This record gives sequence, C-alpha cells and structure tokens, in this order.
Amino acid sequence: MSDFRNYSPADVRTDVATDPGLKKFMVGVYAKVAMGLLVSAVLAYITGSYAPVRDLLFAVSPTGALAGFTPLGMIVSYAPLAVLLFSAFAMRNASAGAANILYWVVVALIGASMGTLVLMYTGVSIVTTFLITASAFGALSLFGYTTKMNLGPIRSFLIIAAWGLLATIIVGAIGGGMGLFPTGGLFLVVNAVGVLIFAGLIAADTQNLKMTYYELGGNQSALNAATSYGALSLYLDFINLFRFLLYFLGVRRE
Repeated sequence: MSDFRNYSPADVRTDVATDPGLKKFMVGVYAKVAMGLLVSAVLAYITGSYAPVRDLLFAVSPTGALAGFTPLGMIVSYAPLAVLLFSAFAMRNASAGAANILYWVVVALIGASMGTLVLMYTGVSIVTTFLITASAFGALSLFGYTTKMNLGPIRSFLIIAAWGLLATIIVGAIGGGMGLFPTGGLFLVVNAVGVLIFAGLIAADTQNLKMTYYELGGNQSALNAATSYGALSLYLDFINLFRFLLYFLGVRRE
C-alpha cells in the first residue's frame, strides 16, 4: 500500500462520524485484523498443543518445552518473510482478490509458526501479554487516526529500522550470536528497540490508512485491495509488538 502524497493530516477535516465511506473502510480493516488474529491464535494452539501436528514442526523436550525445529518447522517459520518479500516485488498493483489471498496466506503461516510461543511460555502469560498488546494497539491506533501531525516521514524511518532489526536478528541467529533461543544483553536491546519500532508503526500505519482512503478517491476496487494491505500492515505491527512484549513479560515454561 503506497504512502499518501496529495493529502496531509491537517488537510483532512472529516472523520468516521461524518464520512460513512471512511467508516466502512476503517471498520473493514479492523475486522480483518481481528479475524486474522483469531485465526492465528487457533493455529498457534493447534501447532503448539496437538501432538501429531506439533511434532511435524517442532522438537519438544520431555517436559513439553520447545527444544528445536524440524526442517518443516524452519520452513514454516521463515515462509512469511519469503512471501512478503515476493509480494513486494511481484504484486505492486495487486487486485483485491490477490491482496486478500496474500493476507490470509501470511496470517496462516505466522499463526502456524507461533506454536513456538505456546511451547515456550505459559498460557496465562500469553493471554496477559495479548491483552496488554491489544490495549496498546487501540491507544496507538487512535492516536495515529486523530493526530494532525504528519507521521509519514516517521513511518518511512520506522520501516527501514524494522528491516534493519530483522536483519540483525537473522544474522545473529545464523551466526550463533544470539543462539537458537536467545537471551542476554544484546537480546534485551533488540527487543526493546522492537517494541519502540512497532509501537510507532501502529500509529503511523493507521494514519497512512486514513490518508490512503482519501488518496484513492472512491475507487472501490483499489479500496478493497487497500483494505487487505492495510489489515496486513496492522496485523504485522500487532504480532511483532506482541512477540517483543512477550519476551519481556512472558513466563517461560520449565
């Protein structure tokens, strides 16, 4: 989904109370995010708890904690990144249907890979962190929607920072600097930076969605595609913020 160019937040005076089209668009995005989170939660529970599926993806210790990944588990874990990179180059002007398929493919893959969290952390800490993340998401998204400050430049910087952070994590994992299940000072710094980046992206992506609605000028086909792309952006922001917060707040299984 492209950044807005012809509008700034200060130019836009209407909101969901006075623009039914904007209301429909934003409700559609948030509904899709909510459904995506629900599907991810179900898949994470299945891959982390249902032994026949779990054992295809993960190695489990005698105590039931995560001990490693099977080859299929590694593929599933990195597949969302591969799909997103492919879509960035091959789906620049995707139809509404293609954008919708992309969204649900990414949701399914991420949900399946999140079985690791079910195996690593207690159920209570996962639920607690999810509720904290949802509260933060709501507040940050509301700020992004209502502020007249132009968050576009900040969004561009945060996207670059997010890719840099991802590269750091991958290089650290491959090089063994942070291990298979990382801990330590570098890991804490990486997670603290991750929380800040994705908290900022929630606000900035929300504003970008609002501006995109006006930029598209009522083009229904483009708006349908933007709904899926917008939901994907906010879904990824939520999931990543949840993951990074869980590293701080989650209680690991023995």
